[in-house]
Amino acid sequence: MSRPARGVTVPARVSRTVLLVPALAFGPRLTHHRGGDKERETMAAAVTMTRAGHLEAGDLRAALAAGWADFRAQPLFGLFFAAVYVVAGVLIARGVMARGGLTWLLVAAAGFPLIAPFTAVGLYEVSRRREAGLPLRWPAILGAVRGRGDDQLILMGAFLFVLFGFWVVLARGVLAIFLADAGMAGLGSDAGAFLSSGPGLAMLVVGSAIGGLMAFAVFAITVISLPMLVDREVDVITAIITSVQTVRANPGVMLGWAALIALLLFAAMLPMFLGLLVVLPVLGHATWHLYRRAVPARGA
Repeated sequence: MSRPARGVTVPARVSRTVLLVPALAFGPRLTHHRGGDKERETMAAAVTMTRAGHLEAGDLRAALAAGWADFRAQPLFGLFFAAVYVVAGVLIARGVMARGGLTWLLVAAAGFPLIAPFTAVGLYEVSRRREAGLPLRWPAILGAVRGRGDDQLILMGAFLFVLFGFWVVLARGVLAIFLADAGMAGLGSDAGAFLSSGPGLAMLVVGSAIGGLMAFAVFAITVISLPMLVDREVDVITAIITSVQTVRANPGVMLGWAALIALLLFAAMLPMFLGLLVVLPVLGHATWHLYRRAVPARGA
């Protein structure tokens, strides 16, 4: 159940001019008014109307319980989106192994979860429709990737894929540096020996630190923004500002949520990735309910 937000309003002191430039590029909804001052007023309203609510540990438990309830009520949608993610990962792994071997597989596998939030968009729509009492039909659920019809979600998805590409290049560079330090040209049958050596362990520490920072950055900008883009007619910049503001206002709770997601995903991958068929949809639905607790429905 949603409840009034108790928290910090997204700062209105952010320069209207600074926000207007990305809005003109990324927010078609905000450019309907061509009257100069009125256009700026519309932009300012979009920023100030959104609140980043105060969250507590109990909200995480409630969100997980609601996510589990959504999955039990509509399991086919969750199983479908989880299966798409798992199959895509397997296909990417096979393609990488066929072309680049174990080196590229490790890099791609470490970065693939960065695009997981975008695959949960359909799950957010299922939860939104259940909450609003709307019919659950496949065309509407699959069409959720279009967001509110203004391409903002597609832009966010493209941004996540660019981040994934950046991670691949960065991680490959880190791996190459430590391989060179160990006098190796690449990973092959000696992969186990390298990873247990001094340079290999150092690479794991450095790579994990960089990957963790990137993963948390993606978490911070998507945990609230993606559900918001499904739920409201806002531009991607406003959604990201609200998401980051929510994380900043609730650092302990949101760090705990990020750690719980990472732990559950890791555990779900152990039994031949089969656990992802349940864990992914439950986390997707739960993220929607956590968003709703941070940013209640209008009029709530």
